[in-house]
Amino acid sequence: MAVPEVNEKLLRELEAMGFPSARATRALQGSGNASIEAAIDWIIDHGNDPDVDEMPRVSIDLDVRSPEPCFVTEEMKKKARQLRPEEKNSPREREKERIRAGKELLEAERIAEEIERRRFLASRKAEKEEEKRARERVLQKLRNDKLERRQKLEVSSDSLMSSKHTLPLGETKMNAHVYSAAKAEQMRECLRSIRRNHKGDDARVRRAFQTLLTYIGNVARNPEVEKFRRIRLSNPVFQERVGALEGGVEFLELCGFRKTEGLEFLFLPRDKVDMGVLHSAGSQLKSALTNPYFGLL
Repeated sequence: MAVPEVNEKLLRELEAMGFPSARATRALQGSGNASIEAAIDWIIDHGNDPDVDEMPRVSIDLDVRSPEPCFVTEEMKKKARQLRPEEKNSPREREKERIRAGKELLEAERIAEEIERRRFLASRKAEKEEEKRARERVLQKLRNDKLERRQKLEVSSDSLMSSKHTLPLGETKMNAHVYSAAKAEQMRECLRSIRRNHKGDDARVRRAFQTLLTYIGNVARNPEVEKFRRIRLSNPVFQERVGALEGGVEFLELCGFRKTEGLEFLFLPRDKVDMGVLHSAGSQLKSALTNPYFGLL
């Protein structure tokens, strides 16, 4: 099999128009080497053939005759431009390839950043969970220590109450100090209860502490005045500020107030006024008012 012989002049003209050599050769062969126009018409008709750009092969030589001189017209050049296959290495193709490569690079960078972001978030989540567990361990230890101290103080208080009439004077004073510390801890627990149960309402907690401080201060400054030692339980202001809060009435009872028959009043008898207890209560209230973390741990 050999490449068919075609008119070299026509072949060069077709190649000059931009047609591949194989297509131009096949067009001249198919059009019988008649003319440039005939070859272009053949390309129009067979441009979609799968083998249009394959070099034709023949088993016999063709009788190639020189055609009459042919002039290339503008119409023929226009058809040639329309039919000329676009080269893969043309500027337009190179630009498309550059844009595609750029998009692929940006997508790869985006994926890498997303993976890194997820890894960072997972790491931060693990750190926060570990911090939370550590904080819980500290809080649990504080609660256990507080419970242990309270139990010790309650045991000391019970021992004092059962033996205060039989102990020597020196031991009685020492146990009285332990009893006072136990009562102070009970007062703090009442105030902590108010703070914990209303930790979302700081204004109400502060108002309750200030009201209790006013009650205690009035009695301490005027122990002879009965009106300061009597509180009506049904008073709306008292109920809203102290009575309705868990720990409020209990705190006053630790200061010496007792509910009267009929549960109408909280009353502190004159002979039961203990200035040491009142001063201790005032100190606990001032500490609760000035310490922003009081009752939160």
